[in-house]
This record gives sequence, structure tokens and C-alpha cells, in this order.
Amino acid sequence: MAASMATSSTVAGLGSALLSSSPKRLNLTSGFIKSSVPARNPLKLAKASGGKVTCFQGDWLRTDLNVIGFGLIGWLAPSSIPIINGNSLTGLFFSSIGPELAHWPTGPALNSPFWLLMITWHLGLFICLTFGQIGFKGRTEDYF
Repeated sequence: MAASMATSSTVAGLGSALLSSSPKRLNLTSGFIKSSVPARNPLKLAKASGGKVTCFQGDWLRTDLNVIGFGLIGWLAPSSIPIINGNSLTGLFFSSIGPELAHWPTGPALNSPFWLLMITWHLGLFICLTFGQIGFKGRTEDYF
């Protein structure tokens, strides 16, 4: 009986369907092994990072010291104009750091003007850096 089962090429599967050795191959795919067939979906290219599907380039930030330098100068110039009772935002922010450091182990109080100056100054700096990155990289990569 064992000999007759070994020579049989058909197997009864689920629902009494016969599975036989057919010329149709079953292709199994894996994220770790490169496929010999080129991918049709552009998101499943072989250069995807670590076998994961990604929509972004690996170096998405594309940092450039020109953007940081010009962005810092682009924010320091307007924030140093003395328009707040003869003082500038940069001057007020930097001069508020000293009195807060005078009682250093204790942090600034919640009602200290230091917090408003710090948030305003840094928010302006980060907005200037963001628009600088968009403008500078958009120009160098021919987006506009």
C-alpha cells in the first residue's frame, strides 16, 4: 500500500479537489530575496529601503549649510530692527536670558516675559529656515 501511495501523483485537497503536479509554477515572493521579474509597481522597486515600501528619498532633508546661514541672517536682520520701544526682538530676548540665569537652579516663572520672547524669536527663526529650505532647494532642483 505504501508503494501505491508513493507513485500516486495526485493528492486530494480541500473540498475533494484534486491537486496534481501541473506545469503551472507557484511563485512565492519575499521581501528579502530579489525577484527576477522587474516590479511593475514603482513603490516596490529593488532600491526600496530595507525591503520596506517608501515614497520618499533616503536623504529627504537634504541639508545644506547655505540654507542655515542665509536663514539665520535672514531672521537676525529683521528681528534686530529696534521697533519695540527702541529695542529689537533679538535684543530683548538676549537681554532677558541674563536675569533668568541669575537664579539658575530655579527656572523662569510662568509669567516671565522670557517665555514670550523665546517662543516668538524661535518661531520666527524656524519659519524663516523652513521657507529658506523650500525656496533654496526648490530653486536648485528646478521645481520653480
